[in-house]
Amino acid sequence: MPFRRVLRVPLATAALTALATLALGACDSGPDGPAPAAATGPSVLVPGKPGEANRTMSAEDAKAQRADDDTPNTADVDYARMMIAHHTQALQLTELVPDRARSGKVKALAERIAAAQGPEISSMRGWLKEYGKGETAEKGRTDKSGGNGEKADSHAHTAMPGMATEAQLKKLRAARGEAFDQLFLTLMITHHEGAITMATDVKGQGNNVRIEEMADDVIAQQTSEITRMRTMP
Repeated sequence: MPFRRVLRVPLATAALTALATLALGACDSGPDGPAPAAATGPSVLVPGKPGEANRTMSAEDAKAQRADDDTPNTADVDYARMMIAHHTQALQLTELVPDRARSGKVKALAERIAAAQGPEISSMRGWLKEYGKGETAEKGRTDKSGGNGEKADSHAHTAMPGMATEAQLKKLRAARGEAFDQLFLTLMITHHEGAITMATDVKGQGNNVRIEEMADDVIAQQTSEITRMRTMP
């Protein structure tokens, strides 16, 4: 029995000593110790400029660096140019409403669309001017694929999502009353969906804060209008 008591005492002492050591270690950790992973966040690899090596920095630093440099890229400029043309067609559609529509709701909707998209066109034109860009690609300028800039720009406009074809516009101009209302809503819903697609794309590909804000406005406003149009007779 005495022998068993002698063994228990050192074990208990060792356990208490270990706990005390851990507690002291916790107290000693301070500003000089390693920061918790949650505080520093994951690191990201940032590609270096031509001739420079890649760098590793925290996610917060990388985000801050991007926020400091919002120089427009090709996606930003293309978006502004194409959305001006896209909005312009929307205004052309709304101009047909007063003399052809029967529904008061359709007439009110057309007025709201015109009131919103007219100023947006002006804002995008002002943005392009601020950065020394024209509404279309400069004549004679080649794009990255080696083609003519003017032709590439024209092709991009005709390929924009949601744009009504000339045949559809002709049919809309000829329609009256309820037939006009239905066709107008069908074309405008498709037109809005195309604008939302373009806005979503530039949010992922662009770099300029103001363009991103304009895209956010388009998504919010036109999503709401699509919901309203789908409830109209």
